[in-house]
Amino acid sequence: MSVMQLHTRQDFAALARRLLDPLLPLYSPGGALLHLGDTGTGYPPRTIGMEGFSRPLWALAPYWAGGGAAEPFASLYRRGLAAGTDPQNPEYWGDPGDYDQLFVEMAAIGCAILEVPQRIWQPLTETEKQNLARWLHTINTHELPHCNWLFFRVLVNLALDSVGMPCDLALMERDLDEIDSWYIGNGWYTDGDPAVKPQRDYYIPWGMQYYGVLYSVFAAARSPARAARFRQRALEFGRAFAFWFDENGAALPYGRSLGYRFGQCAFYAACVFAGLEPLPLPVMKGIIVRNFQWWLAKPILDRDGVLTIGYCYPQLYMSERYNSPGSPYWGMKSLLVLALPQDHPFWAAEAAPLPKLPALYAMQSADLLFQRLPDGQVNAYAPAEVEENEHGQFAEKYGKFVYNTRFGFSASRSYAQLEQAAPDSMLAFVIGGQVFVRRHSERFQLLGDRLLSQWSPFPGIAVTTELVPQGQGHIRRHTVQSAIACTAYDCGFAVPKFCAGFAAAAQGPQAEAHNAGLGCAVSSQSGGQGVVLDAWPNTSLYTPNTVIPAVRYEIPAGACTLATRVESVSR
Repeated sequence: MSVMQLHTRQDFAALARRLLDPLLPLYSPGGALLHLGDTGTGYPPRTIGMEGFSRPLWALAPYWAGGGAAEPFASLYRRGLAAGTDPQNPEYWGDPGDYDQLFVEMAAIGCAILEVPQRIWQPLTETEKQNLARWLHTINTHELPHCNWLFFRVLVNLALDSVGMPCDLALMERDLDEIDSWYIGNGWYTDGDPAVKPQRDYYIPWGMQYYGVLYSVFAAARSPARAARFRQRALEFGRAFAFWFDENGAALPYGRSLGYRFGQCAFYAACVFAGLEPLPLPVMKGIIVRNFQWWLAKPILDRDGVLTIGYCYPQLYMSERYNSPGSPYWGMKSLLVLALPQDHPFWAAEAAPLPKLPALYAMQSADLLFQRLPDGQVNAYAPAEVEENEHGQFAEKYGKFVYNTRFGFSASRSYAQLEQAAPDSMLAFVIGGQVFVRRHSERFQLLGDRLLSQWSPFPGIAVTTELVPQGQGHIRRHTVQSAIACTAYDCGFAVPKFCAGFAAAAQGPQAEAHNAGLGCAVSSQSGGQGVVLDAWPNTSLYTPNTVIPAVRYEIPAGACTLATRVESVSR
């Protein structure tokens, strides 16, 4: 996908149409379903089609609100809303049940009603309005997961109330009170009860914070005190969230739902929409523009121009069970800036660079230690703190020692072979031919200059790991207490191969791989042997083919201490 100029409203509108126009031939005859592919999820095909229909609205509603051309999408969505909510129509979306994915997709419809009722609501007949309102109201009569989903019910009730239809404002207030209970300070929430869902990931900026900012706009008159609280939290959050971005536009690849791609900058788009400036407007524009540009340079579209499941290229191994072919269009939330009027200062502002950030910063509210290297790389040292209800590949998404904006990370094919496991940035134990890594930490401590964690890859093995940022990388110190003798590999970053300047080698206690743009070197300070692992294709989120420099250690029964230095360069 070629890079586009992104400065004016016309530029952003052209981007929206570039992403949305390829979808037009793929809608069902009644307009209520959008078929984008044939992979499955944990919910039925009819819901997948409805998800495909709903998610483009995250961009279409702002596009219309800012004066974008109504057709051909406006008439398509008018027909689709009527067909999808009519129980007698063959394209009826169905009666939702408890914990139904349909409730997620209602949020985009609710926000569209709030933003552009003249496009979404008013053109419907009275019967069609009643059907749509009845269908949306089902979110008030079923159980929802107690996480960011509660915001979907909040937004739907605000939308129903805005057009004078039956809603449940008392339930909305209870949901908002529960959401408040998840706030942990400095702008950060957990995505649900902190005791159940402790990890902090993109569900805070593109979920909890994004919806809170929208609430502060849509409910400003109704609940000024609560709206002000959400706005203040967004200001606090936005100042620190800049640490998650590389100066080259990449955002930190960390956590689940990374297939939403440029949704990474949605929070700052919401701030601009709401008139909030946690960072100066030109700086927020710079983050948004550079993040979009970084993604637009990647092969994330298929031959028809449809977004694929994956990260930097089509890649199913990193997906979750809820990732359908339409899932990536959740990232369209970042195009909320299109709702700004033509004379808004955002459009005239120059995209400014990131503010000067310290080389080392312990983000206590996110449990991450950030290291910003002189060549622009961002390292985030992670504690492997995750919920037990794993959505898939959690060891890879939360359990690696460090996540890097230039190298990305790898998602395993299997744990039956080291090369299939592709355990970059992990200490991988091989026992009986199987690979075992850190899945979660039993305890961890984030200090100002290091991160300590205690974990167990296998019954009878306990590890204490100390990660110390230093120079162009970091030192890892592992204290291992093992009931069995085995082998462990302390792995660096995955380095792209089959590209200009590639070479890799191992000698003595060292291993190194590089190409014309990136390089990673590992060295043992405690008697290990350097090796280069040839990772299986399509494991890295960034590129299809990689090698991983590593140090092999022979672990005796009893206690031992390992020390490995990992350095990376970006040219």
